[in-house]
Amino acid sequence: MKDLDAAGLDCLAALADERSFERAAETLAITQSAVSQRLRSLEAQVGQLLVVRSRPLRLTEPGKRLLRYARQLAALRSDVVRELGVQAAQAERLPIAVNADSLATWVLPALDPLVQRGMREGFGLELVVDDQDFTHDWLRQGEVLGCVTTVPQALRGCIAQPLGVMRYIAVASPDFVARMLPDGLGAANFAQVPFLVFNRKDDAQQQWVRQAMGLRSARLNARYVPSSEGYVNAVRMGWGVGVAPELQVRPLLASGELVALRPEVQVEVALYWHQWKLGGRPPPAPRASPTPQEPGKPDRPQRRKAVRLRRCWTRSEKRWPGVPGTP
Repeated sequence: MKDLDAAGLDCLAALADERSFERAAETLAITQSAVSQRLRSLEAQVGQLLVVRSRPLRLTEPGKRLLRYARQLAALRSDVVRELGVQAAQAERLPIAVNADSLATWVLPALDPLVQRGMREGFGLELVVDDQDFTHDWLRQGEVLGCVTTVPQALRGCIAQPLGVMRYIAVASPDFVARMLPDGLGAANFAQVPFLVFNRKDDAQQQWVRQAMGLRSARLNARYVPSSEGYVNAVRMGWGVGVAPELQVRPLLASGELVALRPEVQVEVALYWHQWKLGGRPPPAPRASPTPQEPGKPDRPQRRKAVRLRRCWTRSEKRWPGVPGTP
């Protein structure tokens, strides 16, 4: 196979982003017929169908594999442009997949230096939200350049770095506890108590119940609230028991708006930063750790871990800036 046409790869990436030929043409500043022609030429070059012409269009499995290469090529090209001091033809987009709870707690402060640098240098950030067990699929399919995930093993050509642990606890409003749980929450009544669940991918509540009740499986009376902020607000309003990040509900526990149920039971979710390995040196992980710590009381292992993570997250100006870190 000859070298793949760069214009065709850019066209494939635009189609993956926009999910239509019309919007892809607008993004590339060309006509729809030119988009179709470039795609047909690329498909002829690889000898496989890359895009299913549906509404919205979707990539085939060969198209997803080729999309990974297109993203990497675009990132390397942008990196060279920046090092040469040349003005990019269009603003670069850096897609990153994160889970909603991280987005609601520690991710935005960690990404702020990157966003501020992008404003100066002409690149932007796009956050894709999915369950932490599924963000890895976005990276595997080439839809994003990096992700926060629970998967510890790196894909081929990628690096994986530990971020820390998000600790989840069960909480409820005082009124809900007085009304629905006067005798506490236990194995005899948990199945009748409404539990708030983020979405059907979320299993933190089942993990908590299995751990708290010593069960191998648990069927819950689930109520779905697919928003991290809305989820906590629903718990405050007395809609049910929530299993939420301790980092997120800590102020509400301190103010008495929420109470912890069985506080000795905690679900710990280890998070990892995954990134394509571009260039000679691996890029750094996000600066902020999701591991909650008591102010003024970090233990010695946590301090050593924080020092190691800060060293990992330190970056030079010549590194590819498409990941969170210090500009």
